[in-house]
Order: sequence, then C-alpha cells, then structure tokens
Amino acid sequence: MTEQLIASGTGLITPAAPEMRRVLGHFCTGIAVITAHDGDRPIGFTCQSVTSVSLEPPYISFCPSKASTSWPLIRKVGTLCVNILAAEQKSLCARFAGPTGDRFAGTNWRRGANGAPTLDGTLASVEAQVELEHSAGDHSIVVARVTGLWAHEERGPLLFYRGSYGGFDGSAHA
Repeated sequence: MTEQLIASGTGLITPAAPEMRRVLGHFCTGIAVITAHDGDRPIGFTCQSVTSVSLEPPYISFCPSKASTSWPLIRKVGTLCVNILAAEQKSLCARFAGPTGDRFAGTNWRRGANGAPTLDGTLASVEAQVELEHSAGDHSIVVARVTGLWAHEERGPLLFYRGSYGGFDGSAHA
C-alpha cells in the first residue's frame, strides 16, 4: 500500500484526508448525539469524538465540524446533553447525522435537569455547560463542565469502526 502524503505550508509532509480517515478508522469509537433546547425547539447532531478530559473539575470534550449548522445554535444556548448511543440506536445516529430538518420527529425524549433533551434508550447521558472552544482545522474542540450524568448499566454501546457500526458483546470482560 502506498501512503498518500501532501506537503503542508510549514514544509512538513502530512497525510492526505482519505489516509487519515482510513488509518484513524482503526480506532473504535462510541457515538453520541449532542443536544440542546433553545427555548423554542430541540437541536442536535451526531458526534463520535467525545472524551473525558478531567475528573476534578469534571470536564468532557467533543469536536463538532465547522460545517455543522446545529453546533452554532447549541453553542449559543450553552447548556447541552451528550447522549451516548446504545447498540440498537443506529437509526437514531443516522437521523441526527443527516441533513437538517426535524431530527427529533418520532424521537422520544425529555428535558434534562439543565433543559437539554435527554434521548430515550441511550447508554448514558451527560449534561454539561460549554466552557471553552478552540479552533482546530475543520473542527472545533469544545470543553464542557459536567453538571449531571446517568448511565444504563445493562445496555451496550453503539460503536463505529473502520466505516461500519457495531456493538460490543462484553466477552472481553475480565
């Protein structure tokens, strides 16, 4: 296999986007739907780059695309919910990743303690307040302070690996 490399403006050789996608696709990630409510309507988008940052203080981060039409609306609200999807929620993932429209049509949800939509049937929900955002290429890195969280211990995660969705059967547990 040949590597696809391009020269950057700094003189460094960097991998091309398709090669980045292919290689980093070998890192299995969970999938979340980031939601908020602007007082008139619920807003949300699918995001696979969510991670824990700090326990003290409690911070998480996620990376929305700069092309997102939902993220600027959620940023303006400031309070949000990271809904970590369960294995059986592939269609919900696709709905919130697709073109804008009423992504919440036919979706069961309730308002969380901070007002952001908490989707039914998720693996976990993390309520948070946006604290900072850093520009990073074609995405932003958002750090948010956790204000509440909940997990369903019996459900498994929806996972994304090498361009495909799957689950985790738990057989690797020690």
